[in-house]
Amino acid sequence: MSNKAALVPLVGGRRVRGDGVDLAVYEQGDRSRPTVLLVHGYPDTHAVWDEVAALLAERFHVVRYDVRGAGASSRPFGRRRYAFDYLMSDMKAVLDATAPERKVHLVGHDWGSIQGWEAACTMPDRFASFTSISGPCLDHVGHWMRRNLARPTPANLRRAAGQAARSTYIYFFQTPLLPELLWLGGLTKLFTRALAVGEGVAPRPGHPARTMARDAAAGVGLYRANMVRRLRRPADRRTDVPTQVIVPTKDLFVSPHLVGGLGGRVPHLSLRPVPAGHWVPRSHPGVVARWVTEHIAGVRGGPLTAAEARALDRARVRPERRPFDGSLVVVTGAGSGIGRATALAFAGRGAEIVAADLDLETAQRTAGLAGLTGPAGHAFQVDVSDPAAMEGFAKAVLHEHGVPDVVVNNAGIGMAGSFFDHSADDWRKVLDVNLWGVVHGSRLFARQMVERGQGGHIVNTSSAAAFTPSRVLPAYSTSKAAVLMLSECLRAELKGKGIGVSAICPGIVDTGITRASRFVGQDTDGEARSRERAARAYARRGYGPERVAERIVAAVRNDRAVVPVTPEARLSLLASRAAPGALRLLARLNPR
Repeated sequence: MSNKAALVPLVGGRRVRGDGVDLAVYEQGDRSRPTVLLVHGYPDTHAVWDEVAALLAERFHVVRYDVRGAGASSRPFGRRRYAFDYLMSDMKAVLDATAPERKVHLVGHDWGSIQGWEAACTMPDRFASFTSISGPCLDHVGHWMRRNLARPTPANLRRAAGQAARSTYIYFFQTPLLPELLWLGGLTKLFTRALAVGEGVAPRPGHPARTMARDAAAGVGLYRANMVRRLRRPADRRTDVPTQVIVPTKDLFVSPHLVGGLGGRVPHLSLRPVPAGHWVPRSHPGVVARWVTEHIAGVRGGPLTAAEARALDRARVRPERRPFDGSLVVVTGAGSGIGRATALAFAGRGAEIVAADLDLETAQRTAGLAGLTGPAGHAFQVDVSDPAAMEGFAKAVLHEHGVPDVVVNNAGIGMAGSFFDHSADDWRKVLDVNLWGVVHGSRLFARQMVERGQGGHIVNTSSAAAFTPSRVLPAYSTSKAAVLMLSECLRAELKGKGIGVSAICPGIVDTGITRASRFVGQDTDGEARSRERAARAYARRGYGPERVAERIVAAVRNDRAVVPVTPEARLSLLASRAAPGALRLLARLNPR
């Protein structure tokens, strides 16, 4: 069968002659602007990029084409005609026809990304930048697998086995005829249903393509012509092209661990994790278009907002990189105690700190200290119990610094005394700060994180009092128990959006909260004595806020749900589950 006999009618594009095939090429945007070449994967066509291309065309000259075997391009017969040599000749033909004598910005997804790696490594002079999505360099995968198997630690073996399990369909594609027969026999309906259910990508005109059965049957040649040889005998592929890898953390086919060690072969490398599945161009087109635009602007030295510059800096891979380089961390109640220690702990790991407190002077002091070990800090005065003030604070952070990556809702007050000595105003004050302050911070900043689509983490300071009843802490314990349950509920809702939520439950920690706490039901002298007695007891305990801060950082890095910090907090949590009756007996004791 000739190639021309296999052609599908071309609508809205033109044909470019590749290496023995006719390629369907589509362009949009101003040709005088920088060119972005979008290369699709398997079993897609150029139409998988429709949403991304429309967004990029506002700033760039956008080029797409159906690769050989797909859409309106020719479907050559025979495995060897899908080898990399032919694919690279096709890409060169498209580049020569659409952007002659200038470098372009390459973006590839799935097999388009695999092709992109081959192009960036073998003809780097044609590209100003490269963005890879869900399609690794096959040679890099071969080296990665060998490295993990050569050091058979449990972690390395799990990673290797995990990727092997994700790749089972590749082994199936090596069998003769059966894959083609299944695709032509109706597998496309199952694929379309799985795409909608598993990825949340609903069918729309153009994707999946009406030609998918034939595209998929022909495209099996990509796997047969390239996979086994490259994985068994990987070459030493390297590139100096500035490369951005978008890493979908929920990809069912490509393990996020495959980027390990990539910096040694790609000196100008950035990594952008996104909580999404394999078909990111369809599920998160706005995120893809924004990151491609930012990556190009960074390469070209173009104008960047402070938030964009910080995002690029965070994504960049460096040997000396600190865990939170480029991250923005917001801490409320940051003027002292656990809040200040937490702000400094994140700053020491590279984070840019927004320190918020009711006392502006103490917040400024924390911001100044943070700037000694990390980027310059920023101080804000805010009353977390005031919804309007928190609305203004969240907007100010967004406009001046961008969307935070971590938010620590730490502001809180203490109150002790009999239930009957707590007035309605006492209850309102404790709940407004300890509970509503957390609600406001979580609601406002979580919405920003969701809209950005890059994930994040929220830390809410609860207390061991959340699961340790006490006759002298009715309002305080209630507020902290509410924070704990709120955190659990938020975690359940936000997990699917890549946002972690942690509840930190310290026990007795030597901070200034005891000297600022209310002891209701006592006269002025009695309350002063109670404060002094509590402060001495907490000081004798000798557990400082810095140790809590370390646990908060670890909770963010490891995405822990509930973190009892001190030994007594851990013991109380265990007792609340194993022996709640014993805790109820202890709750009846009056420590005074």
